[in-house]
Formats: sequence, structure tokens, C-alpha cells
Amino acid sequence: MKSEQLPLDLAWRAAHGRDDFLVAGPNKEAVAWIDRWPDWPSQFLLLTGPDGCGKTHLSHVWMERNKAALITADELAMLPMDTLSNFARAPLVIENIGPDVPEENLFHLYNLVKEKGGSVLMTSRYNYSEWTLTLPDLKSRLGTVQIARIEEPDDELFASVLVKLFADRQLQVTPDILQYLMVRLERSFGQARHVVSALDDLSLAHKRRITIPLVRDLLEKEGQL
Repeated sequence: MKSEQLPLDLAWRAAHGRDDFLVAGPNKEAVAWIDRWPDWPSQFLLLTGPDGCGKTHLSHVWMERNKAALITADELAMLPMDTLSNFARAPLVIENIGPDVPEENLFHLYNLVKEKGGSVLMTSRYNYSEWTLTLPDLKSRLGTVQIARIEEPDDELFASVLVKLFADRQLQVTPDILQYLMVRLERSFGQARHVVSALDDLSLAHKRRITIPLVRDLLEKEGQL
């Protein structure tokens, strides 16, 4: 791992009045597409990215701004046609859609949205090319859908995610602890969430503040040193 000092000049902005959301390189394009509505190439947008990257945060920003309804992919599978028709008239968020997508209902919803003028923001860990699709007509329609991808974090975003995760748990950490973590951890949202949660648990179990020795104990235990 590199040992040079990393910049921790963290710039946060409010995401349209919601909780703080840092706009940085890995999510900048996705945020721009959220802000661009209703000027999308089609009436659908697919927001993809790894767990913990902010898909839900951004979808809720869009939902609140546009008074959109919210359903999950599992709920979509159970909706009757009259309910699909009602949802097709206004903005709608479908969260956690993916390889086991309910194809027939999504196909009907797509056609109804085109007919009735609504808009749909979908969130997923996967690009639709990774979904298990058997309906050729649905596959061709999804080919017109704009994809907004959130990538794994760069140094700036990773540092900010660590700060936010510690703050969410009301844990106080010093800059030297952040620096220690920054030069040793893999750059992923999952890694950031795991380490902050593990440090919280370890601190409580041993009734110790989060210090560099405590962090070192954790990383040594997990084979990261």
C-alpha cells in the first residue's frame, strides 16, 4: 500500500435539501442524470452501482422532488394491470430491480408509461445486459433506456464515505485514523461499511475509543496488514 499522505479536503453539498451527499468523480454523471429529468433520452433511467454507493439516496432525492411513487421489484411482480396503468401516469421509482426482473409486468409498464407519459427511475446493482431476459420485445425496449452508473469510490469519495459512516454512528475519529485507514483499505463501498461497523463493534466490546492501535488490531485480525 502507498504510504504518502492523501488529501482529506472533503467538500460536501446538500442534495436538494436532503441529507448531505458528496458529488465526486465516481457519481458525478449519475447525479447529473438525476438533475436532468425530465430531459432524458427516454422516459426511463436505470441507476446502477455497487451496494452502498448512494443509489437509494439519489432515487429518494428524485422521488421527493417529483412526488414519485416508490415500489420494489418484488412488488412490481404482484401488481395487477389497473395498478400498473395508474403508476404509468406519474413519476415512479422501482428499487432493487435485477436479474430476476418480472419481465411481463415490466414490459406492460414500459408500454403504459410510453402511452400515458409517466417517468420511471430504476435502481439496480446490474446493467440490464446482465439480467436474465427471455422476452425479446422487453430486451429491445430496455436497449433505449439510459444507464447512469455509480463507480467504486476514488480517494476523495472513499475518504468522505468513511467520514459519513463514522458520523452516522456518532463515532469520533481523528484525521490520523482516517489517514491510517486510507492507505490500507481497498477502495470499495462495501469495505468502508464493513470496517466502520467492525470498529464500532470492537470499540464497544473492549470499551475502548477508536484509536490507531484498535484499528491495527482489527486489520491484523482480518489479515489486512
